[in-house]
Amino acid sequence: MIAKSDIPNLNEKRPDGLKPDGTPYRVLIVDDSMFIAKQLGQILTSEGFDVAGSASDGIAGIEKYKELSPNIDLVTMDITMPKMDGVTALEKILEFDKNAIVVMVSALGKEDIVKKSLLLGAKSYIVKPLDRKKVLERIQTILEK
Repeated sequence: MIAKSDIPNLNEKRPDGLKPDGTPYRVLIVDDSMFIAKQLGQILTSEGFDVAGSASDGIAGIEKYKELSPNIDLVTMDITMPKMDGVTALEKILEFDKNAIVVMVSALGKEDIVKKSLLLGAKSYIVKPLDRKKVLERIQTILEK
């Protein structure tokens, strides 16, 4: 009798969240919306990413990044948050680690702030409402650079 393991699955693809060595990319999610943070977390973990931590404002995001550093591969950063906005938090994280990979998460209509973030050093941006395919494509493109 043939076991399922004897038949190769031609549709099987490597999860996007794994590094070439097979270990998961570690992500920090910074967003004041519990809904968006949870949605991002689900999208990423479904592809094998390890959500190493989360924070609900810019100040907590910086503290969490410093705590987890250097074992963090990517940060998703909301732009509009209480206490400290995402653009300021981006600047502070890049002051601490100039090689940090930060992806801004923005609502539609914030193009000017997104542009400023990219000029300051953000690697890319994701637009809300979140689209699973687009989120994964953006993040994958950045991590492959």
